[in-house]
Amino acid sequence: MYVCTQGRAGMAMGWTRGLAEDQEGGGARQEVPPSQLGGVSRRVCSSEMSGNDAVGVTKSGNPSASTSAHAISDNSSPIVSTRRTGIIRIPDEGEGESSDAPFLPVSSFLIPPQYQDAVSHILIPHGLIQDRVHKLAFDINQEYADKTLHLLCVLKGGSSFFWELQTALINLSSHRRTNTAKFQFSFDFVRVKSYEGTESTGKVQITGTDMKNLRGRHLLLVEDLIDSGLTMSQLVPYIEKNAAPASVRVAALMEKRTHRSCGFKADYVAFDIPDLFVVGYSLDYNEAFRDMLHICVINELGIEKFKTNA
Repeated sequence: MYVCTQGRAGMAMGWTRGLAEDQEGGGARQEVPPSQLGGVSRRVCSSEMSGNDAVGVTKSGNPSASTSAHAISDNSSPIVSTRRTGIIRIPDEGEGESSDAPFLPVSSFLIPPQYQDAVSHILIPHGLIQDRVHKLAFDINQEYADKTLHLLCVLKGGSSFFWELQTALINLSSHRRTNTAKFQFSFDFVRVKSYEGTESTGKVQITGTDMKNLRGRHLLLVEDLIDSGLTMSQLVPYIEKNAAPASVRVAALMEKRTHRSCGFKADYVAFDIPDLFVVGYSLDYNEAFRDMLHICVINELGIEKFKTNA
């Protein structure tokens, strides 16, 4: 059971609103609205309803395992699902017992000096990211206990999440004291492009790996942020068609509650976040902020400061 109380570490709310869409490189293209300051309206996504509940900040819950987030072609032995459980839900502004923001001031954390005046507050601190990713690794390890899993890291935004996840998987395998489970994994890196300039082509281009090498494998795409979900909704069928893997699933560090969502949901999710412009932990704005450990909300000064980042 997860019990979260408002105001605790990692449960911060933001007040700047971000507009984002998937972009080349596998990250999220976060377009800046004319004015970022203002309230963030509550968006309810499908993961907040039915059995796929994200864990609320002001409530406790014992979520049950869900069905697959998207169709999977799996011709091997069945995989017992523990997916989409325990998702930590970061609330919208004004939701819950307090409307005060920020809950986690920048001054309370170590932030690179060039970014200290460029973010409004910490949305998810690095320590909470680590703990949540370790739990995802445990769930993945349990689900693929007797199989060999092939991780596909979607560059560049997914890199920090990927390294955290694969390190946790290595540690779990190393600490096993039984020979009954034979979990193994390999990994590769891919770049995904669905945009030319600012317009979506409607077609996914994937580079960095040969589709033939993925045939018959259990694949797990590792992504930083599911925003509109358009790229992933095209990428998964593309891989299923061209690589003929045993299965394809998606692990995302974050899913964003946004009206732009096409409805795609990842199989494993660490955090359910508001519609905010987030940076840090490999998430960038014009290539800035990738070297920041925490996930933060960029402010207007930061947008202007790194508008043309050299």
